[in-house]
Amino acid sequence: MKKTYKIEVDCANCANKMEDAARHTAGVQNATVNFMTQKMIVEFSEGQQPKAVMQDVLKACRKVEPDCEIFL
Repeated sequence: MKKTYKIEVDCANCANKMEDAARHTAGVQNATVNFMTQKMIVEFSEGQQPKAVMQDVLKACRKVEPDCEIFL
């Protein structure tokens, strides 16, 4: 299942780091962060609950950029 989320990210480099952090989160099959459109597309692994996984994605992204916001 794929879902798109609005994300606040300050620079393209941070977007790349957040994309990498999201990809390495349990329950995420693939993730893409687009700095220009301020959107994150997350593809979840089979049988995963998106809300629970996104809480972990947000924690991972905040390690990269503490003021990061993902609108769930």
